[in-house]
Amino acid sequence: MTDIAATPSALSPKLSPALEWVARRAEGFVIPVAAIIVGMAIFSVFVALLGKSPAQLFDLMWRGGFGSWFSIQNTLSRAAPLLLAALCVALPARLGLVVIGGEGAIVLGGVAAAAIGVWLDGAPSFLVILLMGAGGMVAGGIWIGAVGALRHYRAVNETISSLLMAYIAIALMNQLVEGPLRDPASLNKPSTHPLAEAYRIGSIPGMDVHWGLVVGIVACIVSWILIEKTRWGFAARIAGGNVRAAQVQGLAVGPLIVGFCALAGAFAGLAGMIEVAAVQGNANGSLVAGYGYAGILVAFLARQNPLAIIPVAVLLGGIDASGGLIQRRMDMPDATVLVLQGVLFIVILFSETFYGRFRIFNPDLWKRG
Repeated sequence: MTDIAATPSALSPKLSPALEWVARRAEGFVIPVAAIIVGMAIFSVFVALLGKSPAQLFDLMWRGGFGSWFSIQNTLSRAAPLLLAALCVALPARLGLVVIGGEGAIVLGGVAAAAIGVWLDGAPSFLVILLMGAGGMVAGGIWIGAVGALRHYRAVNETISSLLMAYIAIALMNQLVEGPLRDPASLNKPSTHPLAEAYRIGSIPGMDVHWGLVVGIVACIVSWILIEKTRWGFAARIAGGNVRAAQVQGLAVGPLIVGFCALAGAFAGLAGMIEVAAVQGNANGSLVAGYGYAGILVAFLARQNPLAIIPVAVLLGGIDASGGLIQRRMDMPDATVLVLQGVLFIVILFSETFYGRFRIFNPDLWKRG
């Protein structure tokens, strides 16, 4: 008599491939959403302790971010730099690096773009805009690429070095804007010379949203293809899992680290260029708008997935866009949304401890009965 019931295959329940696929990927969606809900609940307690209505706050947050066509356009405009800033965190994260100094690359990218636009005044607009974008990407790429080089060749912690280099970049920007690049007409607020109208980035037809949104979405798609569909992305994932194992397999870990960090910085520098060419019209202190730090939250919420960055950036852009309405209607500071972002970030970091702990998301445990 054959003891078929004793074999492992007979004991294991048969699962459909589709169910397994959904279960394995649901964890990366359910836990961040749950973290957002918990963060909102904690923030509600904070608002209630201030004597304000949490229900009114969230109602204004919805109306200010998504309640009308005007609000949606404002949200999308604010989401555009977040897309590129989040890539500055997400790409190095695939190699196990925590780079949080994207603000410095954004600032330097904006200054480089403004300097090129003024220097080439009179040249064809398409060429100047193209060179402004390239200049911003080169400036940001060199800045964050240096962080990767310090990490690999000198073992300098990338989190600390990128943060400190962000402050250096801001100081350098102030020196340039208040010194050799300053427009003499900018008295109260030192700025570079304004860009000619021909060198400004216009709006998407039918929308009051600049083309930076499209650039950011395309950058996210290209980054996803790079990570998931190319040998460089595969090598980066291997190195991110175990650097020693990657080196044993003959992978050039150093060029991977420097290259991915440089690409990440290039995207952040491109965000600075777009801020200058589409929003500010020149480089000044307004470039230090906190997009680089907000991009950290976007990347962590998206689990460093470039495609997931798109909806998360829109969500954070909506929260940011509602700050002015909250300030007017509830007599709360505009920085209220920054407090919410801080709470969300703390909860997201805490939620990392829950990955891999739930049986429902692990089909391998189902098969063991």
